[in-house]
Amino acid sequence: MVPTAATITIMAIPTTDAAPIELPLFIWLSPAFPVGAFAYSHGLEWAAEAGDIRDAASLLSWLQDLCDFGAPRSDSVLFAAAYRAALACDWPRLGELNDLAVALANSLERRLETTQQGGAFVTAARAAWDCEALAQLGGADRPVAYCAAVAAAAAGHTIRLEAALPAFALSVFSNLVSAAVRLSVIGQTDGQRVLAALAPRVAAMAATAAGADLAQDEAALGGCAFRSDLAALQHETQYSRLFRS
Repeated sequence: MVPTAATITIMAIPTTDAAPIELPLFIWLSPAFPVGAFAYSHGLEWAAEAGDIRDAASLLSWLQDLCDFGAPRSDSVLFAAAYRAALACDWPRLGELNDLAVALANSLERRLETTQQGGAFVTAARAAWDCEALAQLGGADRPVAYCAAVAAAAAGHTIRLEAALPAFALSVFSNLVSAAVRLSVIGQTDGQRVLAALAPRVAAMAATAAGADLAQDEAALGGCAFRSDLAALQHETQYSRLFRS
């Protein structure tokens, strides 16, 4: 019997009376979604070699600083703004916010980290979860920031910001903990302890970021995580590396 080509029908996300079902978040932000998150450490690899991160306590302290002052906090603010722009079908504003997110990547590897994951997310999501927001964001060979890509998908499928933003933020920190495990800084059990201790802080940060208004408060994007920024720069010339950032 000659096999025939399979036909795949992409179905709309089912909804309840209260809100859309948010199951796509579990797919988009899982390690199985093909964005290559496993290849990046956000400078943790250099921090481990330098001795800044050496156990669960020092890792937790490092990640808490990133949550309060670092790039994940700024990305969360931009995620919320991009989500609102996409929900309003304000494509010029969505593009501006995406370009700002790319511009704020303050090293070559940080830019690589966000744009390669962002581009991969748009490609994979458009193949199976397409929406107009993703089509508008990913055109004209524009570098796409990861936070803007996930925000556009969430808005395009009317997934609540209150669910999408903390899920995105926690997935970023989960990947960093995974990197620390693979660097043998901590074991898997300590990794879970670190995430459990960090989760309430991430949730609070996401709630604050969701309420930030860049039009009224430009300082919402301010940050001060110099050691993390230096780690990203130093990693570019690190002799032996497992990760791309």
